Amino acid sequence: MTKSEIRYAHHPSDVKNYNTEQLRNHFLISSLFEYDTVNLVYTMYDRLIVGGVLPVSKSLNLETIEELKAEYFLERRELGIINVGGRGTVRVDGTVYELGRKEALYVGRGANKVVFERSGEEQPYFYINSAPAHHSYPTKKIGRADAEVIELGDQQYANRRTLNKLIVNSIVETCQLQMGLTELHPGNVWNTMPAHTHNRRMEAYFYFDLEAGQTISHFMGQPDETRHLFVQNLQAIISPEWSIHSGVGTSNYSFIWGMAGENLDYGDMDALSPAELR
Repeated sequence: MTKSEIRYAHHPSDVKNYNTEQLRNHFLISSLFEYDTVNLVYTMYDRLIVGGVLPVSKSLNLETIEELKAEYFLERRELGIINVGGRGTVRVDGTVYELGRKEALYVGRGANKVVFERSGEEQPYFYINSAPAHHSYPTKKIGRADAEVIELGDQQYANRRTLNKLIVNSIVETCQLQMGLTELHPGNVWNTMPAHTHNRRMEAYFYFDLEAGQTISHFMGQPDETRHLFVQNLQAIISPEWSIHSGVGTSNYSFIWGMAGENLDYGDMDALSPAELR
């Protein structure tokens, strides 16, 4: 089964007036993973698609959706996949790629058939991002050993974290899609702090590895007009290009960041000090 919905773009002046329910309806993706379902959210922010694929009792095909007006899903798109569960497989036009936990697969424009399957006793959870593509680049698996790893933060400020660049242009050629995975160290709770914006790219955050009964407060909005949303495990946030994207949890956790937009320069951001936020 495939399910899809559209999320429209918003002017920051309008978002200032949203109440909690409106913020959650527009920016929070609360139900990404459903039994034997491909669940897709088509956003008007750089037309990024955010999705979750949960093959429990059968394989699942990545089918085209009405919003694309395409013969097949990747006719004009590229795709990033990161598995955050047990071992699973992705078949791309008959070629089998096995993905362990926290491993990634980039699938280039023009791949006709993408199939997700469970391959072990533990349940795989395939988190996906897809963006429009102007060129066809080869499909490539990115394992944990292939990632570019950066250590960030400071225990003193509760933001020690390990950043794993997975689908970035220094590892795999893409048109505009970038994805990576950040793991907060035990006892650390802040992500992406100090915060930043980047008007050249939008972003989506997917939170996981959160201890049962705990929560994360995700901060968004313009730096001088911030808002927050409480997020649970296996939920995602759509972050507009004008918005900060930072969060703090009641325990440590991991998250996947995905970007699409103007360029592939990971370091292109407008930094803000904590004292500048309002």
